[in-house]
Amino acid sequence: MFRCSQCQPGTQKKKLFKAEGYWIYECSKCSHQFADVQTNAEHADSVYGDDYFVGGKAGYPDYVRDASLLTKRGIYYGKVLQKYMPPGSILDIGAAAGFILKGFTQCGWQGIGVEPNARMSAFATNEVGVDVRHGTIEDLEIDRQFDLVSMIQVLPHFYDLNKGLERVAALTKPGGYWLIETWNKDSRTARFLKSAWHEYSPPSVLHWFSPKTIAFFGGALGMKVIARGRPTKKISGAHAKSLISYKIENKPVDKVIRPLLRLIPEKLNIPYPAEDLFWILLQKQSVHSNHKSVFADGKE
Repeated sequence: MFRCSQCQPGTQKKKLFKAEGYWIYECSKCSHQFADVQTNAEHADSVYGDDYFVGGKAGYPDYVRDASLLTKRGIYYGKVLQKYMPPGSILDIGAAAGFILKGFTQCGWQGIGVEPNARMSAFATNEVGVDVRHGTIEDLEIDRQFDLVSMIQVLPHFYDLNKGLERVAALTKPGGYWLIETWNKDSRTARFLKSAWHEYSPPSVLHWFSPKTIAFFGGALGMKVIARGRPTKKISGAHAKSLISYKIENKPVDKVIRPLLRLIPEKLNIPYPAEDLFWILLQKQSVHSNHKSVFADGKE
């Protein structure tokens, strides 16, 4: 089980509720949430196998079918970053089939990805035309640093959060950046739905963050928050139906909602309201920065 390295020794944790049969805990000091799941290097192989990308449930019904939407995600963030830095070298963590990385390259970025699923990393290299290495960030061996490390919808999946973030910090150039997109555990949606929130899906999802906890972990590694926002996002009808079906399975609302889901066209691109989603940009502070952190005074 994960334990916050910044809050030990003796930090208390409290049980919140069970989700998918696993207890969700919260650190009493930093408020980070994590699942009661024992993980090791084999965790990524077992959880993010081929079924994760084609089997639906907490994963995707057909990841490759969403190629256009995912490429546009990379282009969207490439445009967001123009406000803060010129294009440079990028490491895209959890790159899957390389579509988001492809979007970044269309905005002038050049670099590589890392992906634990061997079939997806091979597809990225052979079919999409981007360099995606097979492996996990916790164990990635590469002798270079990057201007930008992107973690789009991947940080909650790190099987060893402390080791993973330390490795990310080592791979970031002085003055370089982290771009993180993840779900906000402190959002109104998450607080209202509690264990029914779609992101409480262990053992696939292991950690739940907020802007403050990202700032906390990043700060411990010399990173400073310089910007954040809510992204515009669309998901396919097929993906939306798959996620909702998974969360309502064997619940009282199943018989009511499932017939309505059949009315949603699978190829329809559905705008996601993004109240419970955020992006955050951090910079490595071993060089001077003129940016003021949005958390400099301890407030959002």
